[in-house]
Amino acid sequence: MGMKKGSAANTLFAWVQRQSMKVKILLALTAMVFSLAAIKSCVTNYNNLFVARESIHAVGIAVLIYKLATLKTCSGLSLQTQELTALVLAARISCCVDIGFDIHTFLDIAAFVSTAWVIYMMRYKLYVTYNEHLDKTPKSYLLIPCVIMAAFIHPDSSIPLSTKIRWAFAVYLEAILVLPQLWMMQKTQMIETYTALYVFALGVTRFFGAAYWIIRVYESSEAYLFLLGRGYFWVPMVIVSETVQTFILADFCYYYVKSVVSGNLLVRVPRV
Repeated sequence: MGMKKGSAANTLFAWVQRQSMKVKILLALTAMVFSLAAIKSCVTNYNNLFVARESIHAVGIAVLIYKLATLKTCSGLSLQTQELTALVLAARISCCVDIGFDIHTFLDIAAFVSTAWVIYMMRYKLYVTYNEHLDKTPKSYLLIPCVIMAAFIHPDSSIPLSTKIRWAFAVYLEAILVLPQLWMMQKTQMIETYTALYVFALGVTRFFGAAYWIIRVYESSEAYLFLLGRGYFWVPMVIVSETVQTFILADFCYYYVKSVVSGNLLVRVPRV
Protein backbone atom coordinates (compact mmCIF):
# COMPACT_ATOMS: atom_id res chain seq x y z
CA MET A 1 0.00 0.00 0.00
CA GLY A 2 1.33 3.41 -0.90
CA MET A 3 1.09 6.48 1.19
CA LYS A 4 -1.72 8.97 0.68
CA LYS A 5 -1.08 11.86 -1.64
CA GLY A 6 -1.38 14.34 1.20
CA SER A 7 1.06 12.52 3.48
CA ALA A 8 4.05 14.30 5.01
CA ALA A 9 6.48 12.17 2.97
CA ASN A 10 4.85 13.02 -0.36
CA THR A 11 4.70 16.68 0.65
CA LEU A 12 8.42 16.58 1.39
CA PHE A 13 9.22 14.92 -1.96
CA ALA A 14 7.12 17.51 -3.79
CA TRP A 15 8.94 20.33 -1.98
CA VAL A 16 12.37 18.90 -2.82
CA GLN A 17 11.40 18.47 -6.48
CA ARG A 18 10.49 22.17 -6.72
CA GLN A 19 13.91 23.30 -5.51
CA SER A 20 16.75 24.46 -7.75
CA MET A 21 19.67 22.15 -8.55
CA LYS A 22 21.94 24.07 -6.15
CA VAL A 23 19.50 23.55 -3.29
CA LYS A 24 19.12 19.86 -4.15
CA ILE A 25 22.90 19.42 -4.09
CA LEU A 26 23.09 21.21 -0.74
CA LEU A 27 20.33 18.99 0.67
CA ALA A 28 22.12 15.87 -0.61
CA LEU A 29 25.40 16.96 0.98
CA THR A 30 23.64 17.72 4.26
CA ALA A 31 21.96 14.32 4.27
CA MET A 32 25.29 12.65 3.52
CA VAL A 33 27.05 14.47 6.39
CA PHE A 34 24.35 13.46 8.88
CA SER A 35 24.46 9.87 7.60
CA LEU A 36 28.25 9.75 7.97
CA ALA A 37 27.97 11.10 11.51
CA ALA A 38 25.40 8.42 12.36
CA ILE A 39 27.61 5.66 10.92
CA LYS A 40 30.67 6.95 12.78
CA SER A 41 28.80 6.92 16.09
CA CYS A 42 27.26 3.47 15.58
CA VAL A 43 30.00 1.44 13.84
CA THR A 44 33.13 0.48 15.78
CA ASN A 45 34.87 -1.72 13.19
CA TYR A 46 34.86 0.18 9.91
CA ASN A 47 35.88 -2.94 7.96
CA ASN A 48 32.29 -4.06 8.50
CA LEU A 49 31.28 -1.31 6.08
CA PHE A 50 33.09 -3.18 3.31
CA VAL A 51 31.32 -6.41 4.24
CA ALA A 52 27.99 -4.55 4.29
CA ARG A 53 28.79 -3.03 0.90
CA GLU A 54 29.49 -6.38 -0.73
CA SER A 55 26.52 -8.03 0.99
CA ILE A 56 24.13 -5.38 -0.36
CA HIS A 57 25.67 -5.80 -3.80
CA ALA A 58 24.96 -9.53 -3.49
CA VAL A 59 21.32 -8.74 -2.69
CA GLY A 60 21.14 -6.61 -5.83
CA ILE A 61 22.56 -9.41 -7.97
CA ALA A 62 20.15 -11.89 -6.36
CA VAL A 63 17.28 -9.65 -7.45
CA LEU A 64 18.58 -9.77 -11.04
CA ILE A 65 18.90 -13.56 -10.90
CA TYR A 66 15.31 -13.83 -9.66
CA LYS A 67 14.11 -11.58 -12.48
CA LEU A 68 15.96 -13.52 -15.19
CA ALA A 69 15.05 -16.95 -13.81
CA THR A 70 11.36 -16.33 -13.15
CA LEU A 71 10.24 -13.57 -15.50
CA LYS A 72 12.44 -14.79 -18.39
CA THR A 73 13.28 -11.27 -19.51
CA CYS A 74 16.27 -8.94 -19.30
CA SER A 75 14.38 -5.91 -20.59
CA GLY A 76 15.69 -2.70 -19.05
CA LEU A 77 19.04 -4.17 -18.01
CA SER A 78 22.32 -2.86 -19.43
CA LEU A 79 24.62 -5.61 -20.64
CA GLN A 80 27.40 -3.02 -20.79
CA THR A 81 27.15 -2.38 -17.04
CA GLN A 82 27.12 -6.11 -16.28
CA GLU A 83 30.23 -6.73 -18.39
CA LEU A 84 32.05 -3.80 -16.79
CA THR A 85 31.07 -5.13 -13.36
CA ALA A 86 32.54 -8.53 -14.22
CA LEU A 87 35.75 -6.81 -15.38
CA VAL A 88 36.05 -4.90 -12.09
CA LEU A 89 35.50 -8.06 -10.04
CA ALA A 90 37.99 -10.04 -12.14
CA ALA A 91 40.62 -7.31 -11.68
CA ARG A 92 40.14 -7.33 -7.89
CA ILE A 93 40.16 -11.13 -7.65
CA SER A 94 43.40 -11.30 -9.67
CA CYS A 95 45.08 -9.14 -7.01
CA CYS A 96 44.42 -11.63 -4.20
CA VAL A 97 47.60 -13.58 -5.02
CA ASP A 98 49.69 -10.60 -3.88
CA ILE A 99 47.44 -8.92 -1.28
CA GLY A 100 46.00 -12.06 0.32
CA PHE A 101 42.70 -13.95 0.39
CA ASP A 102 40.07 -12.75 2.86
CA ILE A 103 36.30 -12.34 3.25
CA HIS A 104 36.30 -9.56 0.67
CA THR A 105 37.88 -11.86 -1.93
CA PHE A 106 35.29 -14.55 -1.19
CA LEU A 107 32.46 -12.03 -1.68
CA ASP A 108 34.07 -10.81 -4.91
CA ILE A 109 34.28 -14.36 -6.26
CA ALA A 110 30.63 -15.00 -5.41
CA ALA A 111 29.64 -11.72 -7.07
CA PHE A 112 31.74 -12.54 -10.16
CA VAL A 113 30.13 -15.97 -10.63
CA SER A 114 26.66 -14.47 -10.26
CA THR A 115 27.43 -11.61 -12.65
CA ALA A 116 28.87 -14.06 -15.18
CA TRP A 117 25.61 -16.02 -15.03
CA VAL A 118 23.61 -12.82 -15.60
CA ILE A 119 25.77 -11.99 -18.64
CA TYR A 120 25.32 -15.52 -20.02
CA MET A 121 21.55 -15.30 -19.66
CA MET A 122 21.43 -11.88 -21.30
CA ARG A 123 23.71 -12.81 -24.20
CA TYR A 124 22.36 -16.23 -25.04
CA LYS A 125 19.17 -17.35 -23.28
CA LEU A 126 17.18 -14.11 -23.11
CA TYR A 127 18.83 -12.05 -25.83
CA VAL A 128 15.52 -11.48 -27.67
CA THR A 129 14.29 -9.45 -24.67
CA TYR A 130 17.49 -7.35 -24.43
CA ASN A 131 17.05 -3.69 -25.44
CA GLU A 132 20.32 -3.51 -27.35
CA HIS A 133 19.33 -0.36 -29.23
CA LEU A 134 19.17 1.51 -25.90
CA ASP A 135 22.50 0.20 -24.61
CA LYS A 136 25.03 1.70 -27.00
CA THR A 137 27.61 3.29 -24.67
CA PRO A 138 31.11 2.67 -26.14
CA LYS A 139 33.11 0.86 -23.45
CA SER A 140 36.33 2.51 -24.61
CA TYR A 141 35.03 5.87 -23.38
CA LEU A 142 34.96 4.45 -19.87
CA LEU A 143 37.91 2.04 -19.96
CA ILE A 144 40.66 4.20 -21.47
CA PRO A 145 40.51 7.04 -18.90
CA CYS A 146 40.52 4.47 -16.08
CA VAL A 147 43.60 2.72 -17.49
CA ILE A 148 45.47 6.03 -17.83
CA MET A 149 44.56 7.14 -14.30
CA ALA A 150 45.54 3.77 -12.84
CA ALA A 151 48.94 3.91 -14.53
CA PHE A 152 49.76 7.23 -12.85
CA ILE A 153 47.82 7.13 -9.55
CA HIS A 154 47.85 3.84 -7.64
CA PRO A 155 48.62 2.54 -4.13
CA ASP A 156 52.12 2.96 -2.75
CA SER A 157 52.98 -0.42 -1.27
CA SER A 158 55.36 -3.35 -1.59
CA ILE A 159 53.11 -5.36 -3.94
CA PRO A 160 54.11 -5.61 -7.64
CA LEU A 161 53.39 -2.59 -9.84
CA SER A 162 51.05 -4.56 -12.11
CA THR A 163 48.92 -5.52 -9.10
CA LYS A 164 48.77 -1.92 -7.90
CA ILE A 165 47.67 -0.75 -11.35
CA ARG A 166 44.98 -3.46 -11.60
CA TRP A 167 43.62 -2.54 -8.18
CA ALA A 168 43.52 1.17 -9.03
CA PHE A 169 41.89 0.40 -12.39
CA ALA A 170 39.14 -1.54 -10.59
CA VAL A 171 38.52 1.36 -8.18
CA TYR A 172 38.22 3.93 -10.98
CA LEU A 173 36.09 1.78 -13.26
CA GLU A 174 33.76 0.79 -10.42
CA ALA A 175 32.97 4.48 -9.91
CA ILE A 176 31.50 4.88 -13.40
CA LEU A 177 30.40 1.40 -14.52
CA VAL A 178 26.76 2.17 -13.68
CA LEU A 179 26.61 4.97 -16.27
CA PRO A 180 25.44 2.73 -19.18
CA GLN A 181 22.59 1.46 -16.96
CA LEU A 182 21.61 4.98 -15.94
CA TRP A 183 21.74 6.30 -19.52
CA MET A 184 19.61 3.36 -20.62
CA MET A 185 17.04 4.13 -17.93
CA GLN A 186 17.01 7.80 -18.90
CA LYS A 187 15.94 6.75 -22.39
CA THR A 188 13.10 4.54 -21.18
CA GLN A 189 12.10 6.78 -18.22
CA MET A 190 9.99 3.95 -16.74
CA ILE A 191 11.93 1.33 -14.76
CA GLU A 192 10.32 -1.86 -13.50
CA THR A 193 10.65 -3.01 -9.89
CA TYR A 194 13.52 -5.51 -10.08
CA THR A 195 15.84 -3.39 -12.20
CA ALA A 196 15.09 -0.39 -9.98
CA LEU A 197 15.85 -2.37 -6.82
CA TYR A 198 19.15 -3.57 -8.30
CA VAL A 199 20.27 -0.02 -9.14
CA PHE A 200 19.13 1.22 -5.72
CA ALA A 201 21.27 -1.52 -4.12
CA LEU A 202 24.23 -0.22 -6.13
CA GLY A 203 23.58 3.26 -4.74
CA VAL A 204 23.57 2.01 -1.15
CA THR A 205 26.69 -0.04 -1.89
CA ARG A 206 28.57 3.00 -3.14
CA PHE A 207 27.51 5.06 -0.13
CA PHE A 208 29.02 2.52 2.27
CA GLY A 209 32.23 2.52 0.25
CA ALA A 210 32.45 6.31 0.33
CA ALA A 211 31.60 6.37 4.06
CA TYR A 212 34.47 4.00 4.85
CA TRP A 213 37.12 6.14 3.19
CA ILE A 214 35.79 9.50 4.32
CA ILE A 215 35.63 8.40 7.97
CA ARG A 216 39.11 6.82 7.82
CA VAL A 217 40.62 9.99 6.38
CA TYR A 218 38.76 12.14 8.93
CA GLU A 219 40.18 10.10 11.80
CA SER A 220 43.78 10.23 10.51
CA SER A 221 43.79 13.60 8.77
CA GLU A 222 47.31 14.56 9.81
CA ALA A 223 48.86 11.45 8.29
CA TYR A 224 46.98 11.84 5.02
CA LEU A 225 47.79 15.55 4.81
CA PHE A 226 51.45 14.61 5.15
CA LEU A 227 51.12 12.16 2.28
CA LEU A 228 49.36 14.80 0.18
CA GLY A 229 52.28 17.12 0.76
CA ARG A 230 54.56 14.49 -0.78
CA GLY A 231 52.39 14.29 -3.88
CA TYR A 232 50.66 11.07 -2.87
CA PHE A 233 47.20 11.23 -4.43
CA TRP A 234 45.93 7.65 -4.14
CA VAL A 235 43.75 8.11 -1.04
CA PRO A 236 42.10 11.33 -2.32
CA MET A 237 41.41 9.67 -5.67
CA VAL A 238 39.75 6.70 -3.93
CA ILE A 239 37.51 9.09 -2.00
CA VAL A 240 36.68 11.02 -5.17
CA SER A 241 35.88 7.78 -7.03
CA GLU A 242 33.62 6.47 -4.26
CA THR A 243 31.88 9.83 -3.84
CA VAL A 244 31.40 10.33 -7.60
CA GLN A 245 29.36 7.16 -7.99
CA THR A 246 27.40 7.94 -4.83
CA PHE A 247 26.27 11.23 -6.36
CA ILE A 248 25.77 9.66 -9.79
CA LEU A 249 23.26 7.29 -8.19
CA ALA A 250 21.80 9.77 -5.68
CA ASP A 251 19.29 11.21 -8.17
CA PHE A 252 17.96 7.77 -9.10
CA CYS A 253 17.80 6.70 -5.43
CA TYR A 254 15.68 9.79 -4.73
CA TYR A 255 13.15 8.82 -7.41
CA TYR A 256 13.24 5.19 -6.27
CA VAL A 257 12.43 6.06 -2.64
CA LYS A 258 9.76 8.48 -3.84
CA SER A 259 8.10 5.75 -5.91
CA VAL A 260 8.24 3.23 -3.07
CA VAL A 261 6.74 5.70 -0.61
CA SER A 262 4.00 6.54 -3.13
CA GLY A 263 3.26 2.83 -3.68
CA ASN A 264 4.17 2.85 -7.39
CA LEU A 265 5.45 -0.36 -8.96
CA LEU A 266 7.30 1.53 -11.68
CA VAL A 267 9.98 4.12 -11.02
CA ARG A 268 9.64 7.23 -13.16
CA VAL A 269 12.75 9.29 -13.88
CA PRO A 270 12.73 12.55 -15.87
CA ARG A 271 14.42 12.72 -19.25
CA VAL A 272 17.56 14.85 -19.26
